[in-house]
Amino acid sequence: MTTSSGPGQTAISPDATAVPKNIRWVLLGVLLAMLLSQLDGLIVGTAMPTIVRDIGGLDHMSWVVTAYTLTTACSTPVWGKLGDLFHRKNLFLGSIMVFLLGSVLSGMASTMGELIGFRALQGIGAGGMMAGAFALIGVLLPPRERGRYQGMVAIVQAVGSVGGPLAGGLITGHLGWRWAFYVNIPIGLVCIVWCAALLHVPQAARRGRVVIDWAGITVMTAMITALIMLATWGGSTYAWGSAQILGLAAVVLVLLAAFIVSERRTAEPLLPLRIFTGQRNFPIAAVLLTVAGVAMFGATLYLPLYQQTVQGASASNSGLLLLPMMCGTVAASMIAGKVMSKTGKYKIFPVIGAASLAVGMGLLSTMDTSTARLTTSVYMVLVGIGTGFTIQMANTIAQNSVELRDMGAASAATNLFRTLGGSLGVAVFGSLFTRALAGHGGGAPSEGGSGGSATEHMSHAAREAYLQAAAHGTQEIFLVGALCAVAAFVSALCIKETPLRAGPGQPAKPATDDSAPAAVGATS
Repeated sequence: MTTSSGPGQTAISPDATAVPKNIRWVLLGVLLAMLLSQLDGLIVGTAMPTIVRDIGGLDHMSWVVTAYTLTTACSTPVWGKLGDLFHRKNLFLGSIMVFLLGSVLSGMASTMGELIGFRALQGIGAGGMMAGAFALIGVLLPPRERGRYQGMVAIVQAVGSVGGPLAGGLITGHLGWRWAFYVNIPIGLVCIVWCAALLHVPQAARRGRVVIDWAGITVMTAMITALIMLATWGGSTYAWGSAQILGLAAVVLVLLAAFIVSERRTAEPLLPLRIFTGQRNFPIAAVLLTVAGVAMFGATLYLPLYQQTVQGASASNSGLLLLPMMCGTVAASMIAGKVMSKTGKYKIFPVIGAASLAVGMGLLSTMDTSTARLTTSVYMVLVGIGTGFTIQMANTIAQNSVELRDMGAASAATNLFRTLGGSLGVAVFGSLFTRALAGHGGGAPSEGGSGGSATEHMSHAAREAYLQAAAHGTQEIFLVGALCAVAAFVSALCIKETPLRAGPGQPAKPATDDSAPAAVGATS
């Protein structure tokens, strides 16, 4: 049922303005899907040596990860927009089914080509799960109340980051690599039943014929594909200044221009330009999430590598090495959420977060072969605090800047920026690390391990050269990360602290804007 709000305003369901009493139980089902998506992005890494020994395809091994990342990034905006146009709950459940189908087929793969294709299908479902989860949180929880539940989201993201490598190693070692995919089935089915029973979603009211932006979908998919290929190949397969990489960069720019033109002309754009131009907070949040993606992906990949290689930590416990950073992330998210819910103030947190991220990354850039693990852990806590204050607040700021009708597109966009930031960051960091090893004459350690076990058969001189090169590469990586965090700090200072919505069905309205709020509608 809807109630009239007067001439020129859209009817709002009373049900859309109140947080459901069982919201924590509802969120558990939504966050379970988010956890599955995150875990599967990382779980394959520790299983890959076993997979290659079983089905071959060493030359194409990296595509098992790239195919998942690529289709996740490409499908995220599409799922987000479709959720705005159609029934958000059904789209979310459908994405879980696609993910489970990809999981079953990946577990049954007999060749590397089959596994890559089925991982791509998995990634399509994962894109819908992530986009749907963030959009549902944005719809179900008003920004003013979201801080009470922010700790749940932070814990899920931390468990996903740390648990992926750990789960991959344990499952592969005890059950076989195929169960790294089959384990998704019972969890996914529980998630579907849970959400089908408990999830009730306020949906924007729309009239008239639904128009799907096929041109925007095609151009954006091509643009994201070119960008991720550029990030994947740059500095590894091809030099950054090569014709292939420069050509891909030109293709990305041309497709970006074509996408903007297309979105201006279509009735229902895939990524409405109004979410970028309506308030300055949304593009600022996008910058913060991109930088946070660079920091998170860079730290989770290269901190364990440094600790294993230079500090001699065990590779089997690589996921646990990130616990100091993840504890900082969870603690910061919970503190920021509680304060935001009580006071309605939030600008201070991304400012402090970006500053903490810059300081933490800067300190990490000072590590060398003599740095103790305890010192590294302290630096990691600062990075964790920075990402905790930045990521969750940036998501809240972005969703508070748009109307309910654009919640799916906005949530998908923020997730896309974080993913692309991570992909580009990993590509640049990989190039810096490889160049450092080559420039310092550090030969690669022998196969079969990492850390001390991988270098123990080297001569003393070769081992020292390799450790110095690895430490120098790590320094360059985190110095670049610190510079990016400084840019995020400057951006955070420009945030305009507009009032937070008091209910899921009430769009944010800037203090200087007396115009009527737009569009939300009945519960579906």
